[in-house]
Amino acid sequence: MTITSDAGQVQAGPPPAPPPGPDPAHDARLGRLLRPHAWSFAAVVAFQVIGAVAGLAPLLAVAELGRILLAPGPIDPGRVWSVVIAGAAGLFVRLAFTGASSGIGHIVDGEVQLALRRRLAARLGRVPIGWFSRRRTGELAKVVGEDVSAVHPFIAHAPGELVAAFVLPLLSLVYLFTVDWRLTLITLIPVVLALAHLPLMMTPARLREEKRFDAAMGRIADSVVEFVQGIAVVKAFGGSGRAHHRFRTATDDFVGVYHRFVRGLSVVAAGMQLVLSPPFVLLVVLIGGTALITAGGLPPADLLPFLLLGLGLTAPVEALIAHGLDDLQAARRAIGRIRDVLEVAPLPEPAHPLPPQGHRVELRDVRFGYEADREVLRGIDLVLEPGTVTAIVGPSGSGKSTLVRLLPRFFDPTHGSVTLGGVDLREIGSHDLYRTVSFVFQDVRLLRASVADNIALAVPHAGLDEVMHAARTANIHDRILELPRGYDTVLGQEAGLSGGEAQRIALARALLADTPVLVLDEATAFADPQTEQAVRRALAEPEGDRTILVIAHRLETVADADAVVMLDDGSIVEQGRPADLLAENGEFAAFWQSKEDR
Repeated sequence: MTITSDAGQVQAGPPPAPPPGPDPAHDARLGRLLRPHAWSFAAVVAFQVIGAVAGLAPLLAVAELGRILLAPGPIDPGRVWSVVIAGAAGLFVRLAFTGASSGIGHIVDGEVQLALRRRLAARLGRVPIGWFSRRRTGELAKVVGEDVSAVHPFIAHAPGELVAAFVLPLLSLVYLFTVDWRLTLITLIPVVLALAHLPLMMTPARLREEKRFDAAMGRIADSVVEFVQGIAVVKAFGGSGRAHHRFRTATDDFVGVYHRFVRGLSVVAAGMQLVLSPPFVLLVVLIGGTALITAGGLPPADLLPFLLLGLGLTAPVEALIAHGLDDLQAARRAIGRIRDVLEVAPLPEPAHPLPPQGHRVELRDVRFGYEADREVLRGIDLVLEPGTVTAIVGPSGSGKSTLVRLLPRFFDPTHGSVTLGGVDLREIGSHDLYRTVSFVFQDVRLLRASVADNIALAVPHAGLDEVMHAARTANIHDRILELPRGYDTVLGQEAGLSGGEAQRIALARALLADTPVLVLDEATAFADPQTEQAVRRALAEPEGDRTILVIAHRLETVADADAVVMLDDGSIVEQGRPADLLAENGEFAAFWQSKEDR
């Protein structure tokens, strides 16, 4: 089955069988995805700790070298060279271990992103198909694309940056306390001032601005997708100004949100960067050190370690706050949106599936609404007998599409039941359901695959002869032979098809699937009259007992139906044979007359 959320399209054929085993909601949490990589994360942290400790050696070596050279008395060359070698060795060890930590972190990041995308694809393949009709393409594309990529800092960089931000300053503090505890506390003043700004970045108003920022980004992505998909229509009808309006509105809205987002952050961020900047840190250390030296409480040579390590004390914290914190917050929000999709309840599967006994379809007092306070279908009672074609007609918004989407179980009714072969659809396993019911939309999207693969999507094991027979019945065989490589031509890459030709490919797919129940949303809308008649005959021929439900707009389709169901405002107002309804001169007759007058 092929699903595209923007067109709400489903092509005939069974979907891949869901993976076996339970699928509790908590299984979707990120921790489940990270657990297999626990040892890799441990290695990342361990290597980063070793690298951070070793990275302190060059700084300590310079500080100790300065104290040795500035100390009164003769200089010991052996001690000097020992300090230099220790510093060089520490630098080499730091480069080796931090490089290994970064490499492992990026490998784990790639594995986690792949696992997330696979999990998202698996979950999107199992959620109720109707869920897609309530979501915008841009929103889902952002989750699968941008949001998964936004996890990168959390996986690849956060462990190393957090270790560097805490381990290195901690080790520096231990050393500096051994030199002079008073100047150590003075050196910590910039860090304390910076940390005092953090609560200002986590206020409820700030978090609300972050949500508005993400929502504005989503609206831009959505408007771009819609504009690109409709560019041909826009150009044909000269509506570029109106088409651009939504995009311009989305971008203008984003600019406003972004200005508020930055304006609320700029003062706090500037203050943090100021107190963590090297000039400010050096100023604090020099003022405190000068005061202690002039008071005779600190040897001048002991000021050097604080000048060197004071900068090392604040640099990791500055990097984390200035860049890492924003990345981590963006990753946190992205993970939340990913989790929302992963925790969408899959289509409920019966614990003990029952096979349908035949393919008689019955709707009993069916009610359904997309929102709890607004019903789209109201008390539908309808029987579709095997071997019959039932046409659904009615004005726009009457509930036709919603009604036909209940048969392939895009949604479950909020009241009443839909039965197939005497069994409630909720008691039929999805594998059996989609082997029995297929659905073809008016708006067809084909896969970027060969023509033969597109037709055989529902029956992958079908031979070329079967594929060609279905194509001939759908009156598309001759057109396929005109393509560069015939049935091996890759659609969308080597050749393209018109709307009517694509629709006939979809019809050939439905004919090859040969399911006993078929739902059509005016599937021959773009076909020529000869093709439409041939297809209608072909759909009714096999075994003479196929159950067909079609949303009909053409009078020819309605006239050929065995029964007509007239919908209005979610209720059946008339049903019966077309000739009988015309004779009654009711709402269906008025509908028929309006079509003839056009």
